[in-house]
Amino acid sequence: MNAPADSTVWRHACTRQDLVANSGVVSLVDGVQVALFYLPGADGQHVYAIENRDPKSGANVIGRGLIGQLGGDLVVASPLYKQHFRLADGSCVQYPDQALRTWQTRFNGDAVEIA
Repeated sequence: MNAPADSTVWRHACTRQDLVANSGVVSLVDGVQVALFYLPGADGQHVYAIENRDPKSGANVIGRGLIGQLGGDLVVASPLYKQHFRLADGSCVQYPDQALRTWQTRFNGDAVEIA
């Protein structure tokens, strides 16, 4: 019996050249603003995709936030109210009721894609 084909739908977000190391850029994918954080490292190249809209203010500013670590988690700090969102799953460190949507990412040649 054949294994089922991967049904994941990948969407173009930007090109590798659009990314800025250790910083965020914002892309419009299917009408949604997605903040992409590119973190090159010794263990490879990682791009995190997280919703750009700050749930507390409603402003599209997460892509301008600062990246750091809190309690061993990679986070981005919202530029307005300074709450921290985990890049891995979008959960908020300070306010468990706040969360941002996240997407899987991959490099496909020169393209950066999200699922």
